[in-house]
Amino acid sequence: MKNYKRILKLFCFSIFLLADDICAQEKSITVSGQVKEAKNKNTLPYTNIVFKKPNDEKFLLGTISDNEGRFSIKDIPSGNYHLLISMMGYQTIKKEISIGTLSPFLDLGIFELAEDAQTLQTVNIQGSSNEGLGNKLDKKTYDLSKNTSQLGGSVLQAMQNLPGITIQDGKVQLRGNDKIAVLIDGKQNAITGFGSQTGLDNIPASAIERIEIINNPSSKYDANGNAGIINIIYKKNKQEGFNGKLGMSTGLGALWLRKENLPGISAQYQATPKFNPSLSLNYRKNKLNTFLQADYLYTQTLNKNEFSERIYDDGTIINQQVKRNRTTTFTTVKSGFDYNPNERNSFTLSGFFNREKIGDLGDIPYFNSDFTVRNRLWQFVEDEVKYTATGTALYQHKFAQPGHTLSAGFNYTWHREDEKYFFTNIMPTFTGMDAFKLLSDEHVADFNLDYVRPLKHGRIEAGIKYRNRFIPTSMQFYPGLNSPIDVNAGGWADYSENIPAIYGNYVYENNKIELEAGIRMEYVRVDYKVNPNHNTYKSDGYEYFRPFPNVRFAYKINETNKLSAFYNQRVDRPNEVDIRIFPKYDEPELLKVGNPTLRPQFTHAIELGYKNSWDKGCFYASAFLKIVNGTITRIATIVPGNAIIYNIFQNAGKSFNSGAELLLQQELAPWFSFNVSTTVYQNKINAFTVANQYPVPTIYSMPGQSIVSGNAKFNGQFKLPAKTDIQLSMAYLAPDIIPQGKIGSRFSTDLGIKKQIQNGKGELFLNGNDIFNTLKIKKNITGNGFRFNSTDFYETQIFRVGYSYKF
Repeated sequence: MKNYKRILKLFCFSIFLLADDICAQEKSITVSGQVKEAKNKNTLPYTNIVFKKPNDEKFLLGTISDNEGRFSIKDIPSGNYHLLISMMGYQTIKKEISIGTLSPFLDLGIFELAEDAQTLQTVNIQGSSNEGLGNKLDKKTYDLSKNTSQLGGSVLQAMQNLPGITIQDGKVQLRGNDKIAVLIDGKQNAITGFGSQTGLDNIPASAIERIEIINNPSSKYDANGNAGIINIIYKKNKQEGFNGKLGMSTGLGALWLRKENLPGISAQYQATPKFNPSLSLNYRKNKLNTFLQADYLYTQTLNKNEFSERIYDDGTIINQQVKRNRTTTFTTVKSGFDYNPNERNSFTLSGFFNREKIGDLGDIPYFNSDFTVRNRLWQFVEDEVKYTATGTALYQHKFAQPGHTLSAGFNYTWHREDEKYFFTNIMPTFTGMDAFKLLSDEHVADFNLDYVRPLKHGRIEAGIKYRNRFIPTSMQFYPGLNSPIDVNAGGWADYSENIPAIYGNYVYENNKIELEAGIRMEYVRVDYKVNPNHNTYKSDGYEYFRPFPNVRFAYKINETNKLSAFYNQRVDRPNEVDIRIFPKYDEPELLKVGNPTLRPQFTHAIELGYKNSWDKGCFYASAFLKIVNGTITRIATIVPGNAIIYNIFQNAGKSFNSGAELLLQQELAPWFSFNVSTTVYQNKINAFTVANQYPVPTIYSMPGQSIVSGNAKFNGQFKLPAKTDIQLSMAYLAPDIIPQGKIGSRFSTDLGIKKQIQNGKGELFLNGNDIFNTLKIKKNITGNGFRFNSTDFYETQIFRVGYSYKF
């Protein structure tokens, strides 16, 4: 109840604050049409096409029709206009035009000029979404160059200050939900995972142009990810001639010791260095545009520093520390070219290569209740290398009508995970040396065909997609003296996935109504073949064929106020690592094991939204509800007579995520603007019973669990003289539920400053993350016969300085 009141106060306080990227500037649109004679239907070239404002009738934009009577006008902002079509000897046509927000291209259709009386009618033109909080209400776009307090960091760190996003255990959450599909340039990629978020903490933010957050995706997107989609857009310059950008940032983290180690282990990493050089090159001439982008990230981090207490029902108490010093290098090269042989056809070929190397030095001491006796010291060295290579071929045909396109693409990804662990198991009477080696190769081939046709009042979209994914994995254990490792749980496992899908989407808009409706039909077949000698699991898999509909309806009260309603169905398929049968021994008394009997969870989502815009800002409010069947979560259990906790994924029945979100952006003065966001939600899990099969069947039942939680964020932007910007960001995360327990509240403050120099070609920045060193993770978990309480003092405070130069 105290937490609830605390959140309610926070919610009210955020409303009281109503007082940069959320309501950013709108993009312009392109309109097209064709002019003919009314009598014989011949086309009319060289017809005058003019846009005027209704109030003053001043000329704003215009063109003339071509030899086929076709015309198109670009860069038209949203608003109301008069369209005049005239030609000597013909009656002038005058139409009222209302520009909407849904489509970047509009086909106004055929206009027939005749000598009879002119007819007036209303033509509704749809435009693209705003940057930031789009008029579409389901998509928000954030320019990372404006995120001054996170420049020089990773994409994961840059997301911390974005409205609606929280970071928990290295995972991104939208509105308290981590079931997110992460895309790179609109496509799933092995770096971010096909169904997971791996690698986000290592992608340099310097390589990224913008991040798109889509809470309610339409049918043209894959059905996976019930919380929504995060689309990471890499930088790509298309300026004429030769140009580029060179950047370098460096920093230090873990400047102060937050909590002393338990006795007898190696020192925590301190003053951890960070280096991120980057290079972007582009050459465009005539029909060819070539590009190259290279980034290198070197970082040391105190990746984990968790102090915990395990209390068993028999009275046993174990105190432990998990300390992980990590060194990471992350190298990325992306290159390719765009070729436009003519104005109707374009080809893009690109390649993407990444190498990620992780080295971990870990110590886990285990003590008795009063720290007088050390029961065990587990030390590990991890040597992990990941390779990713992606090749992409795209073709697009543009029909005569602007925005009328047919696109085809093929994408192939190879991803290797080569992981070696070496353990030293120091017991009171002996020392054992253990090891394992994991090798996994992932092959993913995607083919898609997409068609878009603008209409007079919207557009139609349709397409097909086929995915084939194959992941052979092997795990070899090398036990030492009195090894605690389960050597019979190793061997091989082959994961295969086939997904054909087809979708259709229709968009309609007039001056009062917006409608988007679509459906995606998806067939999924997953086969998981495992080593027949495995001591617990056998080969398994699943398949389904079902529709995933989406509907969005909006009513425009006037030009500045809009109501909107969404409904969609989504799915979260288990990722391969979620069903991987091999136990992971980086913590030998808290093992994580996959579950090949895991099945997809299916979600129904409903959202109501309201947006009010004005000259210097906007306000957005929404209420949402997600109903999840077959909720995927980790369940921790113990085996009687064994102190080891086995953490295994399960389908835990039905759960609910409901709440409200408020976003406000306001420019108070030319030198100061801010945005405030608040999300308050309730996570609820119904009572359930599951059976953890590894290492022996263990039944666990949990009563219903519910909590009201949320977060609040503030971002202030100060524009000072001499092209200097300052950003102050603050985030508060309220207590929340986690599987079988709760996570405590968190708070952090970030600050950054940047200055343009060298006539705008150069830029300097200095920033700090968690400058007051307040961010730490507290957890309380209750299982079958044990309680687990922990606090993680991992590295969160980082200071960086950087420089970039455009040429």
